[in-house]
Amino acid sequence: MRLYRHLRVCLLLAASLFLASQPAWATKRVALVVGNSSYQNAPLLPNPANDAAAIAATLKGAGFDVVDSRLNLAATDMRRALREFADQARNADIALVYYAGHGIEIDGTNYLIPTDARLERDTDIYDEAFSLDRVLLAIEPARQLRVVIVDACRNNPFADSMKRTVASRSISRGLARVEPSVSNTLIAFAAKAGLTALDGNSKNSPYATALVKYIAKPGLDLRRAFGFVRDDVLQATGNRQEPYVYGSLGGEDVALVPAAKAEEPIQAANPQSEIRRDYELALQLRNKPALNAFLTQHPDGYYSNLAKLQLNQLEAEDARVAATAKAQQAEQQQARLMSQGAQRAEQEKAAADLKAAEEARIAAERTKQAAQEQATEAERKRTASESTIVPALSGNKPAAESTVADNPTAAAPGEDSKTPKLAALSDEPRQTDIARADIAKSVQGELSRVGCFAGPVDGQWNAASQRSLALFNRHAGTKLDVKLASLDALDAIKLRPSRVCPLICDRGYRLDGDQCSKITCAEGSFLNDDNECEKQRGKKPVAKSNTDDRPSRADRSARQNRQPTADVPPRQASPKPQADGAKRSASGAGGQIYCNDLLCRPVKRGCHLEYRGGGGPYANPNAEVCN
Repeated sequence: MRLYRHLRVCLLLAASLFLASQPAWATKRVALVVGNSSYQNAPLLPNPANDAAAIAATLKGAGFDVVDSRLNLAATDMRRALREFADQARNADIALVYYAGHGIEIDGTNYLIPTDARLERDTDIYDEAFSLDRVLLAIEPARQLRVVIVDACRNNPFADSMKRTVASRSISRGLARVEPSVSNTLIAFAAKAGLTALDGNSKNSPYATALVKYIAKPGLDLRRAFGFVRDDVLQATGNRQEPYVYGSLGGEDVALVPAAKAEEPIQAANPQSEIRRDYELALQLRNKPALNAFLTQHPDGYYSNLAKLQLNQLEAEDARVAATAKAQQAEQQQARLMSQGAQRAEQEKAAADLKAAEEARIAAERTKQAAQEQATEAERKRTASESTIVPALSGNKPAAESTVADNPTAAAPGEDSKTPKLAALSDEPRQTDIARADIAKSVQGELSRVGCFAGPVDGQWNAASQRSLALFNRHAGTKLDVKLASLDALDAIKLRPSRVCPLICDRGYRLDGDQCSKITCAEGSFLNDDNECEKQRGKKPVAKSNTDDRPSRADRSARQNRQPTADVPPRQASPKPQADGAKRSASGAGGQIYCNDLLCRPVKRGCHLEYRGGGGPYANPNAEVCN
């Protein structure tokens, strides 16, 4: 007995461990699919059985744990199917019921009709059919989501032949609007409440065809799926049938079929990395055959240029050794001739040969020094960007210490050639942020070289730098990650020997080869919004209110002042009275003229005219006043 008890405890523990080890995302999904086509007391419905078979196959293909498919259910069979499915839904996370067949609405309640229903009277509906609430009750135990899809909005023959026991009882076409009382429940109708659905002319109804297309799409939110179904049905029926969904869900996406796990992107093999490894191998061998073999395999590119610099250094060293040996031979020849007492001409020739050999040796030494400096500087930049940055970014110092570039120019003076040349670098602390800034600066410089970056090369990998790398991806056909400046990006850009991004000129400049030239418009033209020269149009004349052919105000005043001398008698042309100071002059009269009805005469000396007014055509308004 004790052994049996221990065995039972072990089994319980094993079962609990097994259940605990199941993935948290595993969701149990069950479905009941019913298609009623062969009605005993109504005409045959050809589509429901086909629609139910299509939906069942779709749900099985979507990985539902249980898909119970039933066809042509009588009342007893339908009652048993709902009861059995309620047991399945009790242990499920998602429960779905699809019904295709006849349905009817009486007094605002929707009913699904079995194949053996007679429905001679309206009250028979309570005994021979199943209300939609009975279906909702069967799926209520589901833990996460409950879905009922009712494709039963067809013209119902029972409604026409049914006797009404109460005249006020309403029997409407289609189904009635419904609001689920349990949260996270959706009820989908093939047509809007009060309207009927179409069977279509094909094997399946338009509604079932759209459901098969969208209902089991991985990761597609259920509300969006029903929205797509609505659009397809409206289009297929010429806007005569509009599916409708009742109920609501939360803010998160709810899909019948979970989205497939996104596979980790496989980083494509970078050919530049392979070239780098080949170059490092040739550099470790450090001989001309190895470098020539590398250049034969990789004749172009960044590392081929480095290999050429190393090869030039080796050739310059060989030339220096040969020139030094030749100079030594010339010196020995001169010493031998002098010791033998050779003729003066031979000694002079030996001296000239020695001088030429010494000059050749010095030139070879300088050439070798220049080649060595170039190769050393290039290798220093490479090791700085690769041997230091890579371990700093990866946090793996031993990997950097194991990388040995057998290059004496990269080692400190006096260092043993057998010592790894990166040992000195590995002894210094690696700062990740500094390393990233260095590689970002290098990438910015290369982007600037190929015409994709116009900002400052400062190592700040900001939005402008990311846009520049994205521009390089677009024009070079690469798929580099623009969020981070990486060695892969640096290698890919270095492979481009010339400009990649097209040159874009500012307003007022046009593209001229590899540079922007300023646009100069001819006289009488201007630069329009399209950055092109356009001829200026002449200005239209504007009418002026005071033109030359109209007399000015001063002219009109003068003409009006002169007019009375020609039209009125002489006595009316006399001037108007003026101020006393203006009337008198040095002679006393000031040149004034006095006129009456007989004659006109100068004003007497010491007298002046005063305006007295008066009326009548011949009355003189001026009077002569003498002091």
